[in-house]
Amino acid sequence: MEQYGNPSTYNLESVLKQNIGNSDYYRNDCSKLTTWEEVIDAIYDQVDYLEPWLAGNARGPSTAFCLLHRLFVLKPTEEQVRETITHQDSPYIRAIGFLYLRYVCPPRDLWEWLGPFCGDREEIQPSGPNGATVTLGDYVRDLLLEQV
Repeated sequence: MEQYGNPSTYNLESVLKQNIGNSDYYRNDCSKLTTWEEVIDAIYDQVDYLEPWLAGNARGPSTAFCLLHRLFVLKPTEEQVRETITHQDSPYIRAIGFLYLRYVCPPRDLWEWLGPFCGDREEIQPSGPNGATVTLGDYVRDLLLEQV
């Protein structure tokens, strides 16, 4: 799948990109994930919120964004991206797929990918177990309307 934008930052904010690359988790764990399937399994096992930073830590990148970055590096195929955003095992797998598209999908194609999910009623807590519950449809809508 074609990736839009800066091929070295994947359109991530520079401090976040730098902190992902410097994190122990990314260097010691994520870098060992060499296939899309391994990243999806790690998301299933380890991700329970979608904020870019560790809770209570303004410097450490979250597990979700480290794994998202690993997807950027692995450059999943269109079929793999489609499987990610329709995955039935975890709404967090789907949400990271939506984030992937929001960061690197060519803008002209973004609505085609995300639009069909704006009515999705599955619930998720993007800010973690103590955060607000929203539907995936609302999450996708926010990705389309708000600057990331």
